[in-house]
Amino acid sequence: MFSSENLSDNELVQRFLNGDQKAFEILILRHKNRVYSYILLIVKKQDLAEDIFQETFIKVIRSLKHGRYTDNGKFISWVLRISHNLIIDHFRKEKLFGVISNDSCEADLFNSSKFSDDNIEDQMVASQILTEVRELVKELPPDQQQVIHMRHYLGLSFKEIADQTGVSINTALGRMRYALINLRKLIRGKNLTLTRN
Repeated sequence: MFSSENLSDNELVQRFLNGDQKAFEILILRHKNRVYSYILLIVKKQDLAEDIFQETFIKVIRSLKHGRYTDNGKFISWVLRISHNLIIDHFRKEKLFGVISNDSCEADLFNSSKFSDDNIEDQMVASQILTEVRELVKELPPDQQQVIHMRHYLGLSFKEIADQTGVSINTALGRMRYALINLRKLIRGKNLTLTRN
């Protein structure tokens, strides 16, 4: 007997668009571990990862119904891109980049020698540099933003980046190369000095 679980992602998408709800359930079951693990790897909080996971598949359903998915054999990469964009939106809304929460620790984080190494002026300069770099990264194309975030903020290897984004290692390396070239151009174009001294 033929099972719909043997169908490709794109065949399941077509069935879902033709009214077969079970087809979408199979897609979720097929990819839920990879998508959830990817989100959790970045946000590091289980409840937040679960929220973004649900939001991802709600957006996937809406996008499919509005014809915003083209059959290119990369359904999972498309879903991961949606989840990645939702993660970025979350961090932008909460302004969590560069902010340390003191709420979830028993000891006072800010009463630590780690925060007393630099004087306040050094800290402000370093903070300003990080802010400027983040703003510059936002001006890059989405695929270049993604590789910088995964490499420099998450510390992933290029193999891990390639696996997570569904591209070859050479493509991931190429995106990083172009991202750095574009960042240098932006720095020169804006006449910025991104050093502490």
